Formats: sequence, structure tokens, C-alpha cells
Amino acid sequence: MVFWNNSDTTEPIFFLKGFPGLEYAHFWLSLPLCLAYLVALTGNITIFSVIWLDSSLHQPMYSFLSILAVTDLSMSMSTIPTMLAVLWFDVREIQASACYAQLFFIHTFTFLESSVLLAMAFDRFVAICRPLHYSTILTNSAIGKIGLACLLRSMAVVLPTPLLLRRYHYCHANVLSHAFCLHQDVLKLSCSNAKVNSIYGLCVVIVTLGVDSVFILLSYALILNAVLRIASHEEQLKALNTCVSHLCVVLIFFVPVIGVSMVHRFGKHLPPIVHVLMADIYLLLPPVLNPVVYSVRTKQIRLGILHTFRLGKRC
Repeated sequence: MVFWNNSDTTEPIFFLKGFPGLEYAHFWLSLPLCLAYLVALTGNITIFSVIWLDSSLHQPMYSFLSILAVTDLSMSMSTIPTMLAVLWFDVREIQASACYAQLFFIHTFTFLESSVLLAMAFDRFVAICRPLHYSTILTNSAIGKIGLACLLRSMAVVLPTPLLLRRYHYCHANVLSHAFCLHQDVLKLSCSNAKVNSIYGLCVVIVTLGVDSVFILLSYALILNAVLRIASHEEQLKALNTCVSHLCVVLIFFVPVIGVSMVHRFGKHLPPIVHVLMADIYLLLPPVLNPVVYSVRTKQIRLGILHTFRLGKRC
């Protein structure tokens, strides 16, 4: 069944394709995806809870990490309902208003993740380059303001997109490429002049992901310059070691983003399943791996988890 929107008063219905060509294997595909969601939810809730409950972790670095955990948790929750509805119950219909709401949250939390990673890079810059002023610059009030600014920026840049999408007509087959709603995926179904949305979307990506990545690189250039000035080789390694976890999560986030962009731009000849898998990786990989990275790489978090669950003693 396919629906078209031929009236200004009729809200279009979109259809979620899911995994094209693999419909017969939806149940088996749901197993690793459910495991990934379970790891993401459990890991990020654990990270946030440990930081919240352990007073020794009430430091700027871990405050930003708790914000990252909430962001990853929210990103996972944004895609779970429709993903599992398609895989488990073959429910593919989604009202336009629900679709617009979902894409708003997905893109908001994507840009929020980028903003938080930039804030964490700033935290590492201050800790290494301005260690004597670390506690005075990154106070609880400053961290709260930075977190609020990141959230408001992400919401502000995404909000116009669903509002503009509501004004368009959809006279083609309203079949989306994924098991969730994304802005570009909905936009390509419009038979209205969507040039404004297309240009606006590109500008948003540049001023968020593009600018954030540039400032993260700049932060690490300044950090590396400061570390190289340290005379002791042991102290150099110690300083750089505090950045390893953050560098890992930056790569986990930005490499899939770049991969999705490259596939979208140059991979139009590739099978649809490749585009679907890249989008799934881009949305699922950071929430799944970020808590794992910090649990394995950061001793304080690891000890905090053991202490919280009474599996070990604090050192």
C-alpha cells in the first residue's frame, strides 16, 4: 500500500522500509540490534548513575561524561520504537507528525553529541594547558551553562526542519529508506520546491558538525603543543593518556558520520542495504561503544562501577 498527500488538510502517512531485501530475516536481525540497544541503555545508565552517586567523580571531566551518557541514551531511545516495530511486528506505517517528531529528536541529539564532544575537548584543553585555573574556569555553574548552551543550539538549528517539512506536499510514494525518520530521507519524497530545506540542512551540518570538528582539532593541536613542552617523557605520556578516551569517542562519532556522508554523496550506485546499514551504524555505534570505552580506559570510572555495585573496594 502507498499513500499520497493530495490535500492540504490530509496528513501524509510514511512507510518505513527497514532492511530492503532482508525482510525474511527481520527476526534474526532483531537479535543483534536488541543486544546493541541493551548494551547502549545499560552502559549509559550505569555511567550516569556511577558519576551521580560517587562524590569522588563530581569533577568537570566526569560531569561532561554524564552529559554525553544522557545524550547517547536519548539518541538510542529516539530510534528504538520504530526500529523494533518494523523488525518484530512489521508495523511500517508512521504518521507524518510522529515522523517529524522522531527526526527532530534524532538530529537534535546527533548535533548535541557533537557539541558535548567539543565541550569535552575544551575540558581537556583547560586541564592540560591551564591546570592552575582548571577548577576556577570549569565550575559547576559554568558546566551547567555550557550544557544548556549545547542543548539550546542543537534544538534551535533542528527546529526549522520539521516546521518546513510540514508545509510541503508529498505526491510520490511515501516510502522511507530506513526503519526511522531522517530529514534528508523525508525531504527527497517531497514534490514541492524543497530547495530551502536542502540548503538549510547543508548549512546546519557545516555550522555544527563542521565547526565542532575544526575546534576539536584545534584544541588537540594546542594540547599537543603544550604536552611537547613538558620536559619529562613520563609526564608527557601521563598528560596524553587523559585524552585517549575522549579521542576514541570522537573517532567513534565522526568516522561513521563521514562514512554516511561519503556513501550518500558518492555511493548512489551501491545497494540500498549499504545505505541502511551505514545509517544504523552512525546512530548506534556511539551509544554502544562510548560507555565501553570509558569503562575500560578510565580507572576512576571502572572503580566507581565496582564500588557502586559492591563488586570491589575503592583504592
